[in-house]
Order: sequence, then structure tokens, then C-alpha cells
Amino acid sequence: MLRRFSVNYAVLSMALDWVLTLFALLIAVSLRPSLPQVPFLVPVQELILPLWVYVLVPVLWVTVFVVSSVYDPKGTYRLVDELQSTSLASLLAALICAGLFYLTFREFSRWLFITFVGLNIFFLVGWRLIARLIWRWSRFPAAERRVLIVGAGELGRRVGELIGEYNWTGLSLVGYLDDAQEAEDREGVTLLGDLDAARTVIGEQAISDVVITLPPYAYGKVNDLVLQMHDLPILTRVVPDYFSLALYQATVEDFAGVPMINLRDPALNEVQRLLKRVFDLTAGSLIMLLILPILSIVALAIKLDSDGVIIFRQKRVGENGRLFNMYKFRSMIPGAETMQDAVTRVDAEGHIVYKKADDPRITRVGRIIRRTSLDELPQLFNVMKGDMSLVGPRPELPFMIGQYEPWQHKRFAVPQGMTGWWQINGRADKPLHLHTEDDLYYIQNYSLWMDLYILLKTPWVVVRGKGAY
Repeated sequence: MLRRFSVNYAVLSMALDWVLTLFALLIAVSLRPSLPQVPFLVPVQELILPLWVYVLVPVLWVTVFVVSSVYDPKGTYRLVDELQSTSLASLLAALICAGLFYLTFREFSRWLFITFVGLNIFFLVGWRLIARLIWRWSRFPAAERRVLIVGAGELGRRVGELIGEYNWTGLSLVGYLDDAQEAEDREGVTLLGDLDAARTVIGEQAISDVVITLPPYAYGKVNDLVLQMHDLPILTRVVPDYFSLALYQATVEDFAGVPMINLRDPALNEVQRLLKRVFDLTAGSLIMLLILPILSIVALAIKLDSDGVIIFRQKRVGENGRLFNMYKFRSMIPGAETMQDAVTRVDAEGHIVYKKADDPRITRVGRIIRRTSLDELPQLFNVMKGDMSLVGPRPELPFMIGQYEPWQHKRFAVPQGMTGWWQINGRADKPLHLHTEDDLYYIQNYSLWMDLYILLKTPWVVVRGKGAY
């Protein structure tokens, strides 16, 4: 549907990637003699590479991009997906390239290779960002594609919202067709007629794309609609209303030519899970080294302030409902858990809230470390053990699981985290049911870039202290 992601655009992308890869290699070669000398590398005064290197490297890069589906329009609708696929494919191409040079051309400078890869990733990611900006803010709008949505229910309105978000690509929502009388009363819905008026509306409104979003009970009308429009110069798409049944996310699979909707796809595929774990171990180790002095000071303050253990262990529910011991600096008096009923309350909407600002169980040091979230730092040991991730839904207390509605259990589809989407968008000020909606948003939109964004934004939220007590 999006004009930007056409075959011509994919060909242009391949050509640009080829040219920019060659350009990055030429720049790296010219810069190599002037780069700072590293002790274990051989000095280079003049560097001349054989011609086949200049041919092989760009071809290899574009080939890896093709195999890795970087040019596949279905995987590049969102900016974060495009940048992630480009970066990962570039690293894969770099590994393959390094292996080939090791076997065929060991004289290739390692310093040159590092410089080239860095420049190339910068160029390939950079031009895609610039292209997005040009398409979004260009004074010359993309060719208009007028869209008609058949079905004004919740799913149809969601599709309409998406079309509004991508209107910079030339998409224009003309309106809806629906037989239901109540559609007329729905806010923001432009009802152009009932289903029988499809051919008339398409002709009068110069429609180029039709999206059918009828509910399951009306699927018998889909065949009639498609037959009505088969001879019209339009593109027709059907969005099946089964995605609300998906446990985590839904995907379409091809089984011997038969399209099937998979309602129980894993929330994270194997590559995402591996990258997330590597990211946790790398970033977690670095953070732990940097905060060792802080850990020591907090531990000493807790010991001097009140009796009891320094590190508090509490049973929490992790990924797939697995129980584990979560570590925290003790911020309450000994035996605080036996007083939980005294602070648990029910809000005006009937949702349970088990934290409050004036909790009498909190110690003097505890109030400080909870306000600054320093009490959470020992969970880095949980991250290193694999019980938790740096980013993800918050591990829940076992007794709270009984309060969950069935749909809320979806939040346990990924490793539970020290910080997450709801923590940077409200923290403890938000009740349980809103936590879950934010957690599901994170799961459905997961990417390594999103983890990095959340991690970088967390310190700012902590400094503000909003919702932490």
C-alpha cells in the first residue's frame, strides 16, 4: 500500500548501498596512512588494494542485504525496523568479508577494515534517515492513494489511524463503508454508505485501495464484495479480525501456497532473544563495574540505619510464569511483608494498588534509595544470572497473579526487566491494568533499539523521581 516501498525504490536502495559502500572503502583507504598508530599494528605509509577488492566488497554487501531481506518492504515500514535490519546485515557482511580476507588477502589492514565498516554503517544508516525526512517533509507530496475501508468497527478504525500516521507517503483515508447503523455515531468515522454501495463509492471517490476489515460474523460478505470489485482498477486487501486472539503477536505463514495465520508466534524470535541476552551481559557488566562504589555506600548505609539483612530476596514471577528470587536493597523494616494488608488498597475503578507514598514500613535510608531507585541496583545480579533482563515488563509478585485477567498474562512472554516502557511513562503512579497495556505495547513493538532507548531514558526518569516511593 505504501508507495515509498516500491520495486523501483528497492532498486534505488541497492544502487545507493553499492555506491556508498565503495565510497566508504575509498575514504578508508585514503585515511589509513594518517590514522593514529596502534602498537600491535604495522605502520602503513601507502596503501594500494587490488582492483578485485573494490569490486568484491560492494557486491558482497548488497548480496548480504538482499539475503537478509533489508530491501523487503514488509520489514521496513517502521524506522526502527529498517535501522535494525540495516545495522545487523552490515555486521553480518563485515564478518563474512573479514573471513574472506583472512583466507585470500591477509595483507588487508585491520585498522583499515574497522574504519571502513564504521564509515559504511554510518553512510548506509544515514541515507535511510535522510530519505525518511525527505519523504516526510518534502514540499512535493507523494502520489496520492485514496483508501476506502470496508468495516467501521474497532479493527477498521485502527487501520484508519495507521493510514493517518503514514499520510506522508501519499495515503489518504476517504472514508468507511458499513452496514451497522451504530457506525454513524462513532467519533471520527466518515461513513460513505453501506456495503452494497461499494462500486458506486469507488467510482465517485476515485478510490485506488480498498481495505476490508469486517468482523468474523460478516465474513460471508467478503466473497460478494471481492466479486463486485474484481473488474475495477483497485488494490483490495483483507485484514482478518483474528489478531485479538493472538497470544503475543500474529503472523501470516505460507503453507504449500495456503496462507495461514499463526496466533501463537513467540514474542521474541531466536535472533532477537540472542541479541537481547548479549546486550544484557555486555551492558550489565559495564554498569556493574561503574556502580560498585555506589553499591558499597548504599550497603553500608542500610547496615548502619537499621537491623536486618542488606540484600532482600523476594519471590517474583518471571518469563513464562517461572518463579525466581529477585534481589533488592532492603528498604523496609524486618517483617514488612506480614504488614502488606495494611497498605494495600483498591482505587476508584476497582483495581488493586499495593504501594503508597506514606508507607510506614519504609526506613529512613529506604525512603532515599526507593526515591532514587537505588534499591533496584542488586537486580543486576539477576540480569547476569539470566533471571531478568535490563529492559522488560516488571516481575510481578506471585499473589498478584490471581488478580490478573486472562489477557494480562501476555506480559510474561518476554524476560522481565529492571526497567521498561511503563516505568519511563508513569512508574508507580499507574495502576496494574495500565502497566499491562504498556508492557504489551513493548512486547508487540520490541526491538534492540527500543531497549536502548528505554535504558537511556531511565536515568532521567529516576532523577525526576516521579511515581517512585
